[in-house]
Amino acid sequence: MIMNWQRITALLYRYLLIYRRSIARVADIFIWPVSELVMWGFISAYLLRAGTNVPIFVGYFLGALILWDVFFRSQVGVTTNFLEDVWTKNFLNLFASPLRVSEYLTAMLLFSFFRIVIGIGLMSLLAWWWYGFQFFTIGLPLVLFFANLFIMGWSVGIFTVALIIRLGQNAEILAWTLAVFFQPLAAVYYPLAVLPSAAQVLAHLVPASYVFEGMRQLVLDGTFDGSKMLWAVVLNAAYLTISILFFLFIFRNAKKSGRLVRTWQ
Repeated sequence: MIMNWQRITALLYRYLLIYRRSIARVADIFIWPVSELVMWGFISAYLLRAGTNVPIFVGYFLGALILWDVFFRSQVGVTTNFLEDVWTKNFLNLFASPLRVSEYLTAMLLFSFFRIVIGIGLMSLLAWWWYGFQFFTIGLPLVLFFANLFIMGWSVGIFTVALIIRLGQNAEILAWTLAVFFQPLAAVYYPLAVLPSAAQVLAHLVPASYVFEGMRQLVLDGTFDGSKMLWAVVLNAAYLTISILFFLFIFRNAKKSGRLVRTWQ
């Protein structure tokens, strides 16, 4: 079916109104980037006192910090959009309208994208201002890094929403914890080689691990390994497809059994 972009735009406008009327929600977009970069300032000061080669570590960790925030925020952005509808008791009202599930998912993903662009733009600006780290000079590989982390975050976010629909409101904590599960296997701040052998096998199934390995290689020796990105793209395509199909299965099953009305009314 062809999606109705007027309905998608209406949903995006609704999410925008929620943020426009809530200082706390707007502040949430900016507090995390600032607090994380301030924390890095203290870490870099410690490394300087310890005699460590700080310029190398600044590029190494700041790049990882910004890229991890892309994944984490894209996942949380999807789940919190869904929870906004639940908390305002509007979820069922939306689907009492002609709104399709595909349109609902598209609106959530797009709004998540807009939030991330604002947050990452701020982080990159502050990283350049405070530490002289010019993130966007990485060039074209940066687009591939961002795209893969966006898609992985969306996949995990859609999967999380499906789990919350299936398990009920007691599972809302998954909206903030499920993404953290991937952080050790993504090897955000260290090479994959430091992981145990069994963990390395699992890490190669996580698209983000290829992104962070590629980022480290690019920062340290200036080379870009396209094969890593190819693996990330293939895995992301598979996981996004699986997560959407899983969401549709859970949603239709909950709707058919009546659990959707009983749980979310």
